[in-house]
Amino acid sequence: MDSWGLGVWLDSLSGVADSTRAVYKRDAGAFVGWFVDVGIDGPASVDRRTVRRYLADLGANRYAARTVTRKVSVLRRYFDWARRTGRIDADPTVGLMAPRGPSRLPQVLKDDHIRTLIDKPARAGDDAARDARDLAIVELLYGSGLRVSELCGLRREDLDLARGEVRVWGKGAKQRLVPISDPAAAALQTWLDAWRGAFVTADTPAAAVFLNQRGRAMTPRDVRRVLDRRSVVPTHPHALRHTFATHLLDGGADLRAVQELLGHADIATTQIYTHVSRERLREAHRSSHPRA
Repeated sequence: MDSWGLGVWLDSLSGVADSTRAVYKRDAGAFVGWFVDVGIDGPASVDRRTVRRYLADLGANRYAARTVTRKVSVLRRYFDWARRTGRIDADPTVGLMAPRGPSRLPQVLKDDHIRTLIDKPARAGDDAARDARDLAIVELLYGSGLRVSELCGLRREDLDLARGEVRVWGKGAKQRLVPISDPAAAALQTWLDAWRGAFVTADTPAAAVFLNQRGRAMTPRDVRRVLDRRSVVPTHPHALRHTFATHLLDGGADLRAVQELLGHADIATTQIYTHVSRERLREAHRSSHPRA
């Protein structure tokens, strides 16, 4: 498969998370393997008809529409790179339509769910240091809309609690400043001043804001466990980010401002939350108005 240059292509993907790169590698290996099986020995021999045959084969094998959409995205990215690097003259995937997966709106937590996570955790109170850390995590996820990976990567120098700001390193190593709510700032101050030291070991990274009970920097899995402990129902950390964005728009925030706070490169990504807000309004109308 060296003629396809998959290794070189994967190395060219800058700003891509390791988990995403692994998906690209798996999907690219799958389509190259299929092309090789039908007698194609390199990208220059792939034409539009062959690509359509590959997509038809995916459909015949009952792949979900969402999976096919992802595979087509990887296919497009690879062939665009092959064209730009001179491996092919024309991109056979230009204008290629993939089946659309079901449209799902982001999960937004109900107000009583937020109150449980913050004020009345399902299982807390047996470890003051851990509870202080967990509260700071929840307040920051909900109050500033951070991605869980951004929260886990926070360093103490990224926090300016006096000014109520946090410097966040987002996707592609892009940096942004995000306000910290007063409750989040207070919870962070308590955690850092009074309780973080209880988790410190000889191997603890000095700069890490959040530590697990082994004294290491928190991981996304650790954060998921925090929410599992505080919530009465399974709750993904990203749901707090969705809720942050939706509540801002419900309160009248400008879409561009929300885009900047979330660190979205494309405002189209942020616009999904306008649909969430409209659906919440419709649901409020349906459930509250006697003539709805």
